[in-house]
Amino acid sequence: MRALVKFFAVAVLVAAAWLAWALWLPVRPEGQKFVLLHPGFTTRHIAFALKSAGVIRSSTAFLLWHFVVHPRTLKAGEYLFDKPANALQVHRRLARGDVYVHSVVIPEGFNIFEIAQAMHAAGLGSEQEFLQAARTDTILIKDLDPQATSLEGYLFPDTYQFTRTETPTDMLAIMVHRFRAQARAMGLTGNTHQVVTMASIVEKETAVAEERPVVASVYYNRLDQHVALDADPSVIYAELLAGKYSGALHHDDMQFDSAYNTYRHIGLPPGPIANPGLASLRAAMHPANSPYLYFVSAGDGHHRFAATLEEHNHNVALYRKAVSVMR
Repeated sequence: MRALVKFFAVAVLVAAAWLAWALWLPVRPEGQKFVLLHPGFTTRHIAFALKSAGVIRSSTAFLLWHFVVHPRTLKAGEYLFDKPANALQVHRRLARGDVYVHSVVIPEGFNIFEIAQAMHAAGLGSEQEFLQAARTDTILIKDLDPQATSLEGYLFPDTYQFTRTETPTDMLAIMVHRFRAQARAMGLTGNTHQVVTMASIVEKETAVAEERPVVASVYYNRLDQHVALDADPSVIYAELLAGKYSGALHHDDMQFDSAYNTYRHIGLPPGPIANPGLASLRAAMHPANSPYLYFVSAGDGHHRFAATLEEHNHNVALYRKAVSVMR
């Protein structure tokens, strides 16, 4: 009888020592360890994934702790382990859903191609998957813009926090939701398609906030007079859509055959050519009252505006002179 008691005592001590080793003794990961736990993973699958990554010592001990002592739901997501932690601390993190998020900065004026590149660079999926979703998930904005053939223009520039378990559609929906919130706050009404399309051109033409209402006035004046907008960014976008943009515009590019080419087609392009920020949206809604029909770079980040072709040609000559001096 004593031998049996002694055996059980030893067994209990061994089990306690094993649990202490498996559950309480911290594990120091080798560098940064990312573990992606997909939605639908069972607790057993999660435990094996953590063990395989070297984050916990024993999947069996982890499961015992989960089912016997702490039966809480563990949340899917991507987790970063870069500091010593024991299995109990790891379990608490998964129960809280302390997932790793990827920060993505979308500057004003980024188009869907640039946003797709930013998403890929942040480790959030392939460019092609994101572009495909941006071109097909137009149901997200059908009430705002029934004419939309993509989500271009409606992915609001901002800093976002995304996780790897979110799909491209999930991320796009968040960006569109941010646009809707900003549009409501600024009182965007009327022809949303026209306003956003105009704002996207203004955004690409100037980075100077105080110039944006004046740039918008130039384009609205040209629309009123049925004059081609002659917006270089529209040509770039036309070539991007066709996969033919070389990285720079040349004189021959102005004849590129596309409805987005505002040199060849009078009026606004079929849709936005980028995703404008608040200043450009406001400029498109409230353009300056000006007589201008032309503008050209002043060579210092600003522009010179003109009401007549003669005045514009003079400004172009000043620009060329400034460029030649800089060379």
